[in-house]
Amino acid sequence: MKLLILTKRSILAAAVCLLAGAAAVGVTVSSTTQAVQTAAAPKTNPIYRVESDKKQVAISFDAAWGDEETNRLLDILDRYDVKATFFLVGDWVEKYPNDVKTIAAKGHDIGNHSDTHPHMPQLSESRAAEEVTACNEKIEALTGSTPTLFRPPYGDYDNMVVNCVKSMGMYCVQWDVDSLDWKDPSPEQMCRTVLSKVKDGSIILMHNGAKNTPAALPSIIEGLKDKGYEIVLIKDLIPEGDYYTDVQGEFHLKQ
Repeated sequence: MKLLILTKRSILAAAVCLLAGAAAVGVTVSSTTQAVQTAAAPKTNPIYRVESDKKQVAISFDAAWGDEETNRLLDILDRYDVKATFFLVGDWVEKYPNDVKTIAAKGHDIGNHSDTHPHMPQLSESRAAEEVTACNEKIEALTGSTPTLFRPPYGDYDNMVVNCVKSMGMYCVQWDVDSLDWKDPSPEQMCRTVLSKVKDGSIILMHNGAKNTPAALPSIIEGLKDKGYEIVLIKDLIPEGDYYTDVQGEFHLKQ
């Protein structure tokens, strides 16, 4: 009888151990599956550069804070008959409405750089959409045109941000050539940086408030033209049609 009781206890203990082990394995498998699924989720990239067989590039300026250099930049662009894309923050639009009108009147394109310059991935999708919509409305009220391009503040994005912008009928745009003007390099250094990295379909990043950008801009424009590049608006760099961006963020039309 004693032996029978011990055997039942042993069987019961073994069963408990087996159940616990199975549960542990189940948790491990479930966690591993979730991790694999997360890792396998494809990353959606913005447009860093456009696949092109044309000698074309685009110059862009981000405007988020002051406007001390804006008119100097516009005068230089006029002198060389070059059009650029200006990404404006909604708060900047409110502070400098006359500059917004001047940029548009001179034939430059105006893109959306959010309403308040937040880190977009930290927002909910609805808040991200509100940031884009609010800035679009401010720009449209002054220029009569709604932006078709969006550049995330700080270059900070995730799949939600890119897909949200696409769902609003806009292109999410970054850059593949950073002038690094925000680090205040010398005009010569800035020019070398841009001209050494540029290629067909490149998008160049500069800022309207960087102190040495006006001094560097003429040499950059002349250097690009010497290399045979035509400087166009980003929207004219992007061909119409269904597209995808590869792992490098290069824009390709779907075949």
